[in-house]
Amino acid sequence: MTDSDLLARLRQGDHAAFDAIFRQWYEPVVRSANRILHEPGIAEELAQDVFLELWRRREQLPDGSSIPGYLVQSARNRALNHLRHLQVQKKSQVYVEALSEPAEHADADAEARELEVAIREAIAALPPRTREVFLMSRERNLKYSEIAELLGVTVKAVEANMTRALRQLRETLAPFTRHSRQR
Repeated sequence: MTDSDLLARLRQGDHAAFDAIFRQWYEPVVRSANRILHEPGIAEELAQDVFLELWRRREQLPDGSSIPGYLVQSARNRALNHLRHLQVQKKSQVYVEALSEPAEHADADAEARELEVAIREAIAALPPRTREVFLMSRERNLKYSEIAELLGVTVKAVEANMTRALRQLRETLAPFTRHSRQR
């Protein structure tokens, strides 16, 4: 049976003609798609789509159409469309990730502001002399000996106040350090 006979019978809805075309051209259509995709599973899916579309459009196929030409060209087009679709997905992934980042940054900014407030409050809650020693050390970057001289106390007194400040701050801010370790 010639291609033109098969085509005429296919246009009339002859399942046997479709079956004959499918058996003869399925493998070449898969190979054609796979040459472009290099993914046999997807090439088979596309080949099945090509044959499904052939059946759906059987009545619109013009006289003198080349069945192999139609099938191979359809497979090629579908494979190229699939690659284009993958490229679009890849490009859009960057935008999807960028859109999700502001929420993450907003959460981090909110947590940072919350921690900053907690630190200020914890420092304000220190006993006056301990707070003064702590701020001179941390904000003004003074050495213990310089703080002792400015306050008229011993270096040991400065060390004791710093130890007290750090212990109290660690205890007060413990919920924040536990929270960050759990991530």
